Amino acid sequence: MAAADTNDRFTVLWLQSGGCGGCSMSLLCADTPDFAALWPDLGIELLWHPSLSQATGAELIALLDDIRAGRRRLDALCVEGAALRGPNGTGRFHILAGTGRPMADWLRELAALARHVVAVGTCATYGGFSASGSNPTEACGLQYEGARPGGLLGADWRSAAGFPVVNIAGCPTHPDWVTGTLAQLAAGDLAPGDLDALGRPRFYADQLVHHGCTRNEFYEFKASAEKPGDLGCMMEHQGCKGTQAHADCNTRLWNGQGSCTRGGYACISCTEPGFQNPGHAFDTTPKIAGIPIGLPTDMPKAWFVALASLSKSATPPRVKKNAVADHRVVAPAIRKTTLK
Repeated sequence: MAAADTNDRFTVLWLQSGGCGGCSMSLLCADTPDFAALWPDLGIELLWHPSLSQATGAELIALLDDIRAGRRRLDALCVEGAALRGPNGTGRFHILAGTGRPMADWLRELAALARHVVAVGTCATYGGFSASGSNPTEACGLQYEGARPGGLLGADWRSAAGFPVVNIAGCPTHPDWVTGTLAQLAAGDLAPGDLDALGRPRFYADQLVHHGCTRNEFYEFKASAEKPGDLGCMMEHQGCKGTQAHADCNTRLWNGQGSCTRGGYACISCTEPGFQNPGHAFDTTPKIAGIPIGLPTDMPKAWFVALASLSKSATPPRVKKNAVADHRVVAPAIRKTTLK
C-alpha cells in the first residue's frame, strides 16, 4: 500500500445525503468577511464539499479511492442530510453519482476509516424532516432514529478516536456550532465527555434558547403574545418551545444579530429529536385545562401553575400593554436608582 498522507492539517470530507442543503447555506452565513480563510486559519483542510469544491466526478472518486487506500488521511467525515436506507434496506434510493454504490454504503465504509464522524444538522443526527410522516425512504440519523439510539451505524459504533457520532443538531445548524466543533476536534480539545446524552457538543447544547431571549420580561410576568407580530412571550399561545430547546440561539446570534424569536418566530425546538412531527401546528401551544403541555425544562407542573398565577397577578400595565402590541407602546417609568 502507498505511504499514508503526512499532511498535518485536520482533514474534513463533507458528504451530502438526504436533505435540503440548508446547513451548508447556513455555514456560508458565518459571521466573518472571509469564510474561505477561516478553516485554514484553524488548521482545517476541506478535502471536498459538494457545493464549495471545484473538483467533481472522477476527481472525487479518486479522492475517495485515496482515502480507502490510506493515501489520504481522513480526520473528520461530515455528513449533511439523513441516511436513506430504502427501499427495503438496500439504500438504492440514493446512489453516489458515478460509483453505482448507495450513499449509505459509502457512509458506513468511510465512517470506519475516519477518526471522527460528525453529523451536521438534525437530519443527519436524528432523521429530521427527511424522516417525516410514513418515511418511505427509510431515512434515519447516523447513530439515532429519532430519540432511539441505532440509526445507520448502530448504537454501539465508535470512531477510530473512540467517539460516538458527534451530533451537531439544528435545522439548520448555526455556523459557529459547526466551525467550533471542528476546531475543537482539530485542536484535541473535545472529548467524548464534552457531548451531552444525545451526542451534541455541550458548548451549545447545555444552553436553552430561552437564555438571552429578548422576550424574557414578558415570560417572567406571563404576559403573552396573542397573535403573530405581538411582542409578548410566545410560549403560552404561539407554540414557542424556547424554554425546552437545547441551543444558544439567543446568546450566539446568526450574523451577530438574529435569531428566530428575535425575528418574531416561535422556537420550534429544531435541535431536538422528532421536532419535525410535534403532533400539533408549529404556531400552536397544545394545552390541557388551559395549561401548556410542554412546560419549561426542569420545572414541575405544580410550580409552573403557581408561578404563572402569581406572575400574571403582578404584571405591570406597561408589560401587559406591550405584550399584545407590535411595537413598544409604553416605555419603562423613570425611577431614581441611587440610595440618596
